[in-house]
Amino acid sequence: PFSEPREAFLVSTALVALGEIGDKTQLLALVLAARFRRPLPIIFGILFATLANHFLAGAVGTWLTRTIGPEPMRWGLGLSFIAMAIWMLVPDKLDDESEKASRFGVFGTTLIAFFIVEMGDKTQIATVALAAHYAAPLMVVIGTTLGMLIADVPAVFVGDKFASKI
Repeated sequence: PFSEPREAFLVSTALVALGEIGDKTQLLALVLAARFRRPLPIIFGILFATLANHFLAGAVGTWLTRTIGPEPMRWGLGLSFIAMAIWMLVPDKLDDESEKASRFGVFGTTLIAFFIVEMGDKTQIATVALAAHYAAPLMVVIGTTLGMLIADVPAVFVGDKFASKI
């Protein structure tokens, strides 16, 4: 039996790591790494953008639990988890907006691109739902951020490796 914070962390990490496979943020990590060939600033950009985005989503999820009654919340969460499961089956494509000019440097470009691309994305919505479900929003945010890194950091190294082969 897991304690709620541990369960929130483990479920959040697993859900986002699996949900990010083939997601546009994974493709963005690959493209940025191939373009800039500087993995560390890209990884830190992903980390800070994800933390900012998921803290915002966690705050929304916590707010929702306080404003909506338990019965509508239970139905809403159930439906949102079913919708997320279906949505995760649809692969994402990289938008043109993710390749903005690099006038902000590697870190800044990654930070801005990841934050924008994650707005309204399935992982942000999953973070809202998970924070609303668990009474441990901080553990949800840490878990979803770790899940994002588990999926996207290998893509950074793959992109960097492929760029050196081209």
